[in-house]
Amino acid sequence: MKKYRAKLKFIFLFTIILSFNFLCFSQSPIGAWERYYEDESGTKIKSVVIFSEKFQAIAMFNSESGEFIYSNGGAWKLNGDMMTEKVEFDTKNSERVGDEFTFRVDISKNTLSIPESNWIFKRIDDGKPGELFGAWLMSGRYRNGEKQIRDTNKPRKTMKILSGTRFQWIAYDTEKKEFKGTGGGTYTTTSGKYSETIEFFSRDNSKVGINLEFSYNLENGEWIHKGKTSKGAPLHEIWTTRKK
Repeated sequence: MKKYRAKLKFIFLFTIILSFNFLCFSQSPIGAWERYYEDESGTKIKSVVIFSEKFQAIAMFNSESGEFIYSNGGAWKLNGDMMTEKVEFDTKNSERVGDEFTFRVDISKNTLSIPESNWIFKRIDDGKPGELFGAWLMSGRYRNGEKQIRDTNKPRKTMKILSGTRFQWIAYDTEKKEFKGTGGGTYTTTSGKYSETIEFFSRDNSKVGINLEFSYNLENGEWIHKGKTSKGAPLHEIWTTRKK
């Protein structure tokens, strides 16, 4: 009996140690990461990837002019050090939409690297402070005071992913494998005000650098977003947390 109890105690302690080590040494990709590099022509490129709990998006753009270069994204999951991504949009190769790719990632507290491509990203944030952290889908608008809802399960989507300090929105259609547009940059939320500073915008590079301010509030899982677009048109949107 004593030997049996001793064995149980050893197994219990060993489990605790393994759990402690896992918590201490494993890291999560959730948040935002950045990478700077120069292409063959010497152009300085900035890459920013944002991970919510289930979805991710990466954007590449000229770090000096903000000119948009490339973006892809979709769902992700991590098994040990192997990440699997299911592509929902790809601005350079639409045939990849719907495909799954698995590759190794090494994640530490401050870096995320992909050994097979020699890409190394530095952490920007871990999803905080991020009152609006997560993946959201455009789910409706207010028109003349009336709430109009759209079906977020359709293949045509407008998704917005936010970390603690970064955002990217993407409009796309998974059925037609079409990319409609994207933009992103930094954001803050203070006293009911949501402010964006645009760093890239695929539809209009002249908007890079401008700041947009909106009022916002959260109601029953919905993000109510009101202000003006980059063109100055009134905007009153409804966004819903994306679950699948």
